[in-house]
Amino acid sequence: MPKQHLIALDLDGTLLTNDKTISHRSKQIIAKAREQGHIVSISTGRPYRASIQYYQELNLNTAIVNFNGAFVHHPHDKSFGTYHSPLDLQTAKTVIETCEAFNVSNIMVEVIDDFYLRTFDEVFVETFLSGQNPVDHGNLLHILKDDPTCILIHPQDHHVKQLRELLVDAHAEVIDQRVWGAPWNVIEIVKAGMNKAIGLKKVADFYNIPKERIIAFGDEDNDLEMIEYAGQGIAMGNAINELKVLANSVTRTNEEDGIALYLEEALHLR
Repeated sequence: MPKQHLIALDLDGTLLTNDKTISHRSKQIIAKAREQGHIVSISTGRPYRASIQYYQELNLNTAIVNFNGAFVHHPHDKSFGTYHSPLDLQTAKTVIETCEAFNVSNIMVEVIDDFYLRTFDEVFVETFLSGQNPVDHGNLLHILKDDPTCILIHPQDHHVKQLRELLVDAHAEVIDQRVWGAPWNVIEIVKAGMNKAIGLKKVADFYNIPKERIIAFGDEDNDLEMIEYAGQGIAMGNAINELKVLANSVTRTNEEDGIALYLEEALHLR
C-alpha cells in the first residue's frame, strides 16, 4: 500500500481544460488515486458556489480551499471547522473609493457565497457568475454591511498598472492583490497574508499529511505559495514562467492531461 498523499488541485488552467471541463482521463486517474487511499482536495481562487460543480463531479468528500485561502471549510464534516478571513469592512470601502476615483469598469464584492455588483452588466454576470444574479447592485459603499471575503475590480485596461501601484502604496499592510490572466484584466483583493498555502496547511493538518507527501498543481501567480509549500509543487505546461522556475517539476498543459500524466508516474497508478 503506497503512503497516503494529499493532492491539491487548482481549477482554472490546471484541472480544467480551456472550455472549463474536466477531461475523462483526469477524472479516471483522480478516481484511481482516491481508490488507493490518497486524498484529493480542490484549492482555488473561486468562491465555493463556482467550484462545487467540479467538487461533485469528482465525487469528493474532502475539505476545500476557496478565495485563495480566505475561506476554507469541509462541506461534509463540521469537525473540520470553518475558516473565514475577510477584509475589514472599512478597509474594503476605502479600496472601493480608490477604485471609484479611477472610474473602473466594474467592481464585485463577495461575502462568502453572496456577491454584490457596482454596475449590473449582463456580459460580466454571464462570464464570471454563470448567469447567477447578485444579491444587490448599486452604490457599494451604502450596500455593504459585512466584512467581504474578496473584492474583484475590473479597471479600464490602461489603468491596471497605475491602479495596482496606488493600491499597494495605500493599503499594502492590509491587503494582498493578484491579477487574473488574459483576456480579463481583473484585480483581486483579499486580506493580507491570505494565500493557498495557508488553506492547504489547514487541510493537510486535518488529514495528518506531512508536507513532503503533498502534491500540488497550479498555473498562475495565485498558486506560487502553494507550489512552494508542497513537497511536490508541480507547474502545468501552460503555467507562468515564475511558477515553472519555483516548481519541483513541470508537467504537460491543462489541455494535455498534465495532472493525470504526473500522478500516473508519481503514484504508480497505471
